Amino acid sequence: MTTSSPDTAFLILTRAGFADIGARIVPAGASLYLNPGVASAADVAQLEAAGARVAVLPQALPREASGQFEQVLRAAGLPAGRLWIEHPEKVPAPAPTFAPVSEPVQAQAVPGEPALHERLAWRAGRFASAALRRLRSVGSDRPLLVLPYLGFGNAHMLWIRGRVLDEASFREQTGQDSSWSNLVALYHRLEADEVAGARVVAQFDGRSWDTVTDGGGYFEFRIESAAALAGGSHRVNLELPDWRGADGAPIRASAEAFVPAATARFGIISDIDDTVLWTNVTNKLNMVLMLARTNAHTRKPFKGVAAFYRALRDGASGNEDNPMFYVSSSPWHLFGFLVDFLRLQGIPVGPLLLRELGLRDVLKPSNHGSHKRDKIELILRFYPDMQFVLIGDSGEKDPEIYADIVRRHPHAVRMIYIRNVNPDPARIEALDRLIEEVSSTGAQLILAPDSVFAASHAAAEGLIRVDRLAGVRSDKKEDDSLLPSV
Repeated sequence: MTTSSPDTAFLILTRAGFADIGARIVPAGASLYLNPGVASAADVAQLEAAGARVAVLPQALPREASGQFEQVLRAAGLPAGRLWIEHPEKVPAPAPTFAPVSEPVQAQAVPGEPALHERLAWRAGRFASAALRRLRSVGSDRPLLVLPYLGFGNAHMLWIRGRVLDEASFREQTGQDSSWSNLVALYHRLEADEVAGARVVAQFDGRSWDTVTDGGGYFEFRIESAAALAGGSHRVNLELPDWRGADGAPIRASAEAFVPAATARFGIISDIDDTVLWTNVTNKLNMVLMLARTNAHTRKPFKGVAAFYRALRDGASGNEDNPMFYVSSSPWHLFGFLVDFLRLQGIPVGPLLLRELGLRDVLKPSNHGSHKRDKIELILRFYPDMQFVLIGDSGEKDPEIYADIVRRHPHAVRMIYIRNVNPDPARIEALDRLIEEVSSTGAQLILAPDSVFAASHAAAEGLIRVDRLAGVRSDKKEDDSLLPSV
């Protein structure tokens, strides 16, 4: 038997798995998450008396889900050493007996893994194969869900994107949800079946457009308007004409697209992870595990970011209504979570341009950068006469991506704010070179330790009102009591 690290969790799906893990570990310090019915009340009491933390899942994860679930986590980059997931055996094992151990044995080291790109290729291949086996095609009688994302546009064209899925068993989450309620909700988001080849019709201003969903269930429209579109929100009606709901009518949804107000002086394009949403990626704390432990009600924004973004939206006059865009490598599966998070935390909501989670995207080492660059380029094409403030962090490649955007579009970028989350001297030296390069174009790249520093600079540059600094400082102080310092 081996001891368990305090932050190691075991996901047990069957009675046989419960027996097997009982023969392998010392209960003290273990965290066991069990499918309903796996253990009796007496078993649970015995484990807790021996020092284990035991929780029963609010609903059962199916036996066949273990492989898929593991691959979803692994494809997203999860280090596997702290989460053990049962792969059920065909032959059941006897019930476990936990005996006290006077001298616990040191935990076995996890064998070394192949190189990162090899692990990603293998995991992505397994995950993609499972996803392809689940792919739905037109003709099934199961109910479908049209999931439109927030779109955007200019005076002449709207950009709409969305996805068609099997109607998923999503439910509203609350601040009282347990960690494993969040985990089950995350699983359902990631395993929702996509529908390929479904015809989608968009209707706007008396005109219609149609397309079909791709292999991932995604659809996209670029809707040209006969008349100039005013600033604000515009609704586009969506319909699946070849499918019927429970009432016999075609399945419908409504998409929302934002056109910047005439008062807007500049736009804001922001990263999400380690810029808006605290994930601590540079310390290997994976987004998926964080989502499994929390939800939109319990996650917190980075220090002071909510007040800073509100100040940027309002601008120097206080009522500019500058448009917000979020470009992230997070998958589209998390769109609902991220929008809920922004709204609940008082952060200005804007269109999110996320990433398709597929084999091609996971395998390409340069995809993180190319995805962000491509989406920023898309935004700039819609607003050729608008300047932008770009916001990111130093943990990955945001500074390099933004500097490349400045090279390509030297007049489109007014300011770059980079949250410094990587204190490595070599990284700081590389950023100093980028700062010098960007400054030669007339733009600025500012390396900021926190939102107060960035907001103070923005006020001095006339991007926000000076009297909004107090709100940013207050927002940061509240966050200081909740989040680690950086």
